[in-house]
Amino acid sequence: MKSDKEKLQVLNNLVAHYGFQYWWEDENRISDWVSMILIQQTTEKNAHKALANLEPYLTVESLHGMELETLQELIRPAGFFTQKSNYIKALISWFISHDSDFDKFRAYSTEALRKELLTIKGVGSETADAMLLYIFERNVFIADQYAIRLFNRLGFGPYKTYEEMRKDFNHLTDGIPHDLCKEWHAAIDVHGKHFGKDKNMDESFLIS
Repeated sequence: MKSDKEKLQVLNNLVAHYGFQYWWEDENRISDWVSMILIQQTTEKNAHKALANLEPYLTVESLHGMELETLQELIRPAGFFTQKSNYIKALISWFISHDSDFDKFRAYSTEALRKELLTIKGVGSETADAMLLYIFERNVFIADQYAIRLFNRLGFGPYKTYEEMRKDFNHLTDGIPHDLCKEWHAAIDVHGKHFGKDKNMDESFLIS
């Protein structure tokens, strides 16, 4: 089994190589939050089209009051629009049940908040962790497919499931700057996209 030092070396080499990436940094957290539903099982391009359609309505009040059929039509470019409209409605209803106040969640531990998020229809482990990292500013490791494939290629696995890898990596986020935690996720995904275009890429720089 590889050591924590070796895992950190790969993560920090990724950030050093790709520089800082800025994901989900909209001043309107509702916009970023909804986009985490829209991006499921689709491309960034299609998710952005759907989000652009929603732009005039990205408030709790507008999304809560919107007819389901109207919401479905607006988000149609993202695909699975029937499911995703229900997920967005569930997300907004959950937030309203907590008085639509992000500050209320500061008292929650990260694990307690994660359990809460997982009760929302359409929010699985990866989406919950993205919400924790970017919406609620909690340090977590997102063990998405790019991360699983990368670390398996480098001989750290084999990791077969999201939760298996998360359990092995999440403690690495303890005590690091929050921005660095976000950069780990961003750099893994940027690298994964580059590797997808060039599967002969030399990745030795990550472990040297």
